[in-house]
Amino acid sequence: MKHIKEVLTAAGTLGIAVGIGFVMQSSETAKERYGAQARPTLQEPSDITAVPLATAASADILLQVQDIELTSASDMPEVTVPQTDEEIQLAAVTLDDLPPAPEVLAEQPTCEISAQAVTAPGAMVTLTLDAPCAPNERLTVHHNGIMFTEATDESGGATFTVPALSQDAVFIMAFSNGDGAVAQAKVADIANYDRVVLQWRGDAGFELHAREFGADYGDNGHQWSGRKPNVEGFAAGTNGMITRLGDTLSPEPLMAEVYTFARAMTTQPGVIDMSVETEVTVNNCGREIEAQTLEIGPDGTLKTRNLTLSVPDCDAVGTFLVLNNLVSDLKVASN
Repeated sequence: MKHIKEVLTAAGTLGIAVGIGFVMQSSETAKERYGAQARPTLQEPSDITAVPLATAASADILLQVQDIELTSASDMPEVTVPQTDEEIQLAAVTLDDLPPAPEVLAEQPTCEISAQAVTAPGAMVTLTLDAPCAPNERLTVHHNGIMFTEATDESGGATFTVPALSQDAVFIMAFSNGDGAVAQAKVADIANYDRVVLQWRGDAGFELHAREFGADYGDNGHQWSGRKPNVEGFAAGTNGMITRLGDTLSPEPLMAEVYTFARAMTTQPGVIDMSVETEVTVNNCGREIEAQTLEIGPDGTLKTRNLTLSVPDCDAVGTFLVLNNLVSDLKVASN
């Protein structure tokens, strides 16, 4: 395979003009980049067009449950009860000739579905769903623009923790037939954290990376979903943490990664370099893949950007595409 390293600088229309640095790294570079190696260099410019992401909700429209119309007894054929021996003999013949009675549908039993939301440290919320009539069922979780796929266990239960994106946090958990539940939580400490979200559908190979305060790939300050989070450092404000959401075992799941940094607790000023990266694999090569980013501003406003990216052909499997400017770098002031 020909090893390629190139950079494309893109400016697309995403509601606002966005410059995207696009880097293709060879497989050797990809292996090295998760060690303490040099950063990729930028080269020749070109263009990528970023277009609005097709809404993930289009494939997850909630279906309304229709009323079941029961067959009325008046629709049944009228049968005369035989009285004499002659009538009984005649009935034995004529009843066999009657058409079968229409099937009467039994009313479907109702299923109580309940959900709870409990706040957790780090402006997180732990969600618990109880749906005893829906074991091993796929569901979609919605929260303030985030959508991701989860599944119930064999008893119809599910528990997962989600980074909150608003103080008055509302979570919708919906099954494909329209059933579901809503849970709410008051997240008082949301203003103490910076958050960046990357979300996509299926096996697109997207990753969210944060290199904190000048850290290189593989350093302690390099945060991504492939490394174990430093929870103690996160609580102290010395490093951030990435949370991955979504059930990879579901077909074409909605996935998300959320980077969180506790800016209210840190004593170290500086810049956190943010990037979106995509590995070229046999599952995405030669395809167009889509992603969306969400960023919470210092004033609590939510900014979104959509991306459609053409992945190189399959002879480039093993390389990585690096989009340097799709999400804004975080500027942290000391406290």
